[in-house]
Amino acid sequence: MENGAAQPVIVAIDGPAGTGKSSTSKAVATQLGLSYLDTGAQYRAITWWMVTNGIDVEDPHAVAAAAGKPEIISGTDPAGPTITVDGVDVAGPIRTQEVTSKVSLVSAVPEVRSRITELQRAVAAGAERGIVVEGRDIGTTVLPDADLKVFLTASPEARAARRSGELGRGTDVRATQEALVARDRIDSSRKTSPLAKADDAVEVDTTELTLDQVVECVVTLVEEKRAGK
Repeated sequence: MENGAAQPVIVAIDGPAGTGKSSTSKAVATQLGLSYLDTGAQYRAITWWMVTNGIDVEDPHAVAAAAGKPEIISGTDPAGPTITVDGVDVAGPIRTQEVTSKVSLVSAVPEVRSRITELQRAVAAGAERGIVVEGRDIGTTVLPDADLKVFLTASPEARAARRSGELGRGTDVRATQEALVARDRIDSSRKTSPLAKADDAVEVDTTELTLDQVVECVVTLVEEKRAGK
């Protein structure tokens, strides 16, 4: 395998919500012809399943006992990523406020993390041309041997403004910022694979950058990695 271009490249993009992870990851995957995996959607999917099936998400034992039940399948085309649970398309339902407010609780349960991590590794291993995987613990826990690790950051104000924009008009930016900070606190302090920057990750502060600038930066980093292989 002398030809670097032929080697699949695995890119891990981590960071808190509202840093532009999804938009960046999809655009980078599209430009480089790679697969794309939104790991947050998988955690949302298992949370949606728990809520729909009446599992008490405040009870870690109940969540752990059910963690192996739903079948979660992620489509990895960056132009149209899909997610199904037991054959049902859940791309819409997993974005509701109800799921969003409970995903950190469910994600903190070790049995859920090990189940989803296993799924993520299988998807990455099956990506023939390589893949961009976005999440919170990809570079540290899920794919510690990724070819390139990027950690996106942004000021809390910028993140809240972006997330409010995504959620639609009339969203209270201050409330959004408080929710983001609270979620960061849970995700960063959980015992099992917390939100953290890998030692060998490249940190990119997106506060002052446009999406195109962030994408260009990451694409350049990937191309440099490939050239240096």
